[in-house]
Amino acid sequence: MEKTYAPHSIEQRWYQTWEEKGYFAAKSEGESYCIMIPPPNVTGSLHMGHAFQDTIMDALTRYHRMKGFSTLWQPGTDHAGIATQMVVERLCNAEDKTRHDYGREKFIEKIWEWKEESGGTITRQLRRMGSSLDWNKERFTMDDGMSDAVQEVFIRLYEEGLIYRGKRLVNWDPVLHTAVSDLEVLSEEENGSMWHLRYPLSNGQGHLIVATTRPETMLGDAAVAIHPNDERYKHLLGEFVELPLTGRRIPIIADEYVDPEFGTGCVKITPAHDFNDYEVWTRHRHTSAIQDLPHGGLINILTVDASICAEELVPVQYQGLDRFEARKKIVADLDAAGLLEKIADHKLMVPRGDRTNSVIEPLLTDQWYVKVAPLAEPAIAAVENGDIKFVPDNWKNTYFEWMRNIQDWCISRQIWWGHRIPAWYDELGNIYVGNSEQAVRAKHNLPADYPLKQDEDVLDTWFSSALWPFSTLGWPENTEELAKHYPTSVLVTGFDIIFFWVARMIMMGLKFQGKVPFKEVYIHGLVRDAEGQKMSKSKGNVLDPIDIIDGIELEALVTKRISGMMQPHLAKKIEQDTRKHFPDGIQSYGTDALRFTFASLASTGRDIRFDLARTEGYRNFCNKLWNAARFVLMNTEEQDNGLSDAPGQYSQVDRWITSRLHQVTAVTSNAIDNYRFDLAAQAIYEFTWNEYCDWYLELAKISLQSNDAALQRGTRKTLLTVLESILRLAHPIMPFITEEIWQRVAPLAGIEADTIMLQPYPVADEAHIDSNAIAETNWVMNFILGVRRIRGEMNIAPSKPLPIFLQNGSLADQQSLNNNLVYLQKLGRLHSITWLTPNESTPESAIALVGEMKILIPMAGLIDKEAELARLEKEIQKINNDLPRVEGKLNNPAFVDKAPPEVIDKEKAKLADLRSMLNNLEEQQRKIQAL
Repeated sequence: MEKTYAPHSIEQRWYQTWEEKGYFAAKSEGESYCIMIPPPNVTGSLHMGHAFQDTIMDALTRYHRMKGFSTLWQPGTDHAGIATQMVVERLCNAEDKTRHDYGREKFIEKIWEWKEESGGTITRQLRRMGSSLDWNKERFTMDDGMSDAVQEVFIRLYEEGLIYRGKRLVNWDPVLHTAVSDLEVLSEEENGSMWHLRYPLSNGQGHLIVATTRPETMLGDAAVAIHPNDERYKHLLGEFVELPLTGRRIPIIADEYVDPEFGTGCVKITPAHDFNDYEVWTRHRHTSAIQDLPHGGLINILTVDASICAEELVPVQYQGLDRFEARKKIVADLDAAGLLEKIADHKLMVPRGDRTNSVIEPLLTDQWYVKVAPLAEPAIAAVENGDIKFVPDNWKNTYFEWMRNIQDWCISRQIWWGHRIPAWYDELGNIYVGNSEQAVRAKHNLPADYPLKQDEDVLDTWFSSALWPFSTLGWPENTEELAKHYPTSVLVTGFDIIFFWVARMIMMGLKFQGKVPFKEVYIHGLVRDAEGQKMSKSKGNVLDPIDIIDGIELEALVTKRISGMMQPHLAKKIEQDTRKHFPDGIQSYGTDALRFTFASLASTGRDIRFDLARTEGYRNFCNKLWNAARFVLMNTEEQDNGLSDAPGQYSQVDRWITSRLHQVTAVTSNAIDNYRFDLAAQAIYEFTWNEYCDWYLELAKISLQSNDAALQRGTRKTLLTVLESILRLAHPIMPFITEEIWQRVAPLAGIEADTIMLQPYPVADEAHIDSNAIAETNWVMNFILGVRRIRGEMNIAPSKPLPIFLQNGSLADQQSLNNNLVYLQKLGRLHSITWLTPNESTPESAIALVGEMKILIPMAGLIDKEAELARLEKEIQKINNDLPRVEGKLNNPAFVDKAPPEVIDKEKAKLADLRSMLNNLEEQQRKIQAL
């Protein structure tokens, strides 16, 4: 092995080997264990959320593969309708063309060309993460087979009356000219205004004041609403107001939606441009006051560009104006008419499109919908009866809340890239749904010259994603893969798409397969930065997992962080923050260290704070494992490792480390089975670093240096077998370094196989747990730790032999001393050991305890008293200088009131550490002064 661990020299080589040899493919035999990857956008690149999620899925897949399951981790990408179309449209714009210059067919050809040339970034990055996906089964949501599944589902739902076309409010992006899902709308608080407008009463007896953040929408008002119990206005129910600037009269209605405490308690109702207002209108639409209004009060005043439309009910002076220009003119005209009461500053949540940053408008349009209530009932029951289990369990409550208040699902999008809706219209507006125009004509006996036009819209990307667990396995054909791997084992996903994806997969799986799509749903948290802030481009705190693996220089990191920002005015601040937090850029940590970091933070359901300091620690862990392997190899290559007929003798510490291995194996397996990757990582780390490397290797050296050949054989065999088991334990989390080391260790341990990937995962066996060996070795470690603590506190050189006295020891302590004398002398660097009677006087000594037994180390002659007192005084003075500064900061109200809680906690911890250090130093000072 090389002297130093260099991840780049092994990672890509091993991944290529694994993939070429087909190790990722599901076996034909064995119980199925299947995970469907949440399909990333074909336009996308790997972000920290992906890397975290994929680490979890790969750890589960590798673990179950080693447990003998027929594992399928299904890969694939989503066509990402809006995102992909925007990417290719920008390429067209660079050529001074639009998609309309190409036409629909040619433009879609260009998208396919882009996909083939540039759409594989994220799949290449998944390989860099070590993801053992079965790439031979890779799917794309626009593949022919997937498209067949989409058409089949649409047609069947339509024929059952569960898909229909209707006019309702949707989130409308006026730049993209399409409806978008709630997930594509980002609502953040912004500074705005609240306009207080006077609406004159039709009876001439005054006016009502309504408060609105969108005065331009008043042109579409259908009513003014008050709370039914609001005594201020109850007498006006049944009256009307004159809608300013329009010449129309609208009624005053009562609805419990109104909050009497907000604003004036009077709310304008604009049902075609506000989701809440639409619900109010729905409740009152059958009253005569609303029915008598033009269009029944449902007046759309906006075009698809969010300009004021040429509707005859809209005053001509506003027609054609952009919505925000119209706002200015309307407010000015209201002011001129004496109808503007006041304008107040107001913070409000503004919905913006995640792709365009344009303000989203609720817009009344004709769209296709899925009637979801009949599909939701069995999906709710599947979680209630335990067919599907959420981990953590509390997320089922979020699921129930959404599902029990579910609205019909808008599935149409006004773009070109996607699954085109399989519906045709004749000139009378009749709708025909089928697999093709020919199929429609044949089914309905329509002649070839009968005019038909296909619907221009495509389906929401979430529609095809909802079919992912069974469409990827070959449905609507009854394939072997579908029979073997459906239902899948677990879905690993974030909480933010429980409704958008998880719930819809459950509904569609039950509808078209008669079974749940997965048995468990593991919900993981968000990856946040080290301060707990959500990672976002606007904050400039985004980390790229590939940069952590490969490293990136400072200037390249600065450029990367400020490129493509939605808020360019923050670029300077982000550059400063980047230079402050990453003055040397990001060094290379390798994939295994990054994966181990994610696993160590993966406590069920909680958001994780990602700190590169942890990744650095786990890279050191990789180095530790590497160096341990080098030690083992140097002591076992070309040696008798107990594989021959000659018997080996196992020392107490051999039995101890073997016992601990089996205990840790049980803990690790149980943790992974229960999705506690943090506990699995902790168990592997502590056993490997603290027990195997720090203790066993040191203790084993003593056996290896003995003249007992049988003892040497037993120790060499234990060194190898425990290390080989550690590698298999850690492999699901750290695949590359474990494979590289295992290839060298396995033959020496008598294992002939091609890869660690297909080796069995370690199994705990209580028969190999020796409680006496554990207790005895713990005694030895506590003894040595006590001696080392005294050395450290008294600044005694590690190489200086120590005389020690023992007092209050039991017969068991004396037996343990006799059994382990060689270990104590060698590792403790002891000159002599003397037992004292309980009442025997002792010189001034430093004391350590092992149970009730005292270890006494006389100070006289071991230290330079004057030099040590001078050193202690210097350290005490330094702490006394630091204490007032920290205490002053925590006693300063200006700091305590304004600083984030985590900063205050850090200062409190620093103060506690300083005080503890001071107490220890002063105690040492007193002891030495007494000599």
